[in-house]
Amino acid sequence: VQLQASGGGLVQAGGSLRLSCSASGSISSNNPRGWYRQAPGKQRELVAVIGRGGITNYGDPVKGRFTISRDNAKNTVYLEMNSLKPEDTAVYYCNARQYFSGTYRDYWGQGTQVTVSS
Repeated sequence: VQLQASGGGLVQAGGSLRLSCSASGSISSNNPRGWYRQAPGKQRELVAVIGRGGITNYGDPVKGRFTISRDNAKNTVYLEMNSLKPEDTAVYYCNARQYFSGTYRDYWGQGTQVTVSS
């Protein structure tokens, strides 16, 4: 499984960005996909996940501003980020999860930098 993230960059506060994460290998529409982020000196935190049937879950700091979606035909997940704040500055990692017999394995993309200037 390989995940390729893209779309990061520098944006002013209040602006928008869209991240993309394409997957290759044994990842299907049944596998949960998500985005996490890690700011300098902080732990990696959940941004958003999308599961089977399009069920979504968001971290509290981004609720109402970010939207996760997926294109199953392209095996790609998107993160639309609006009303960006300086505190959204972090490296964003895409994730895919595979479940096996009561356990799971996480796969990670290489990370893409998002910087929001004030």
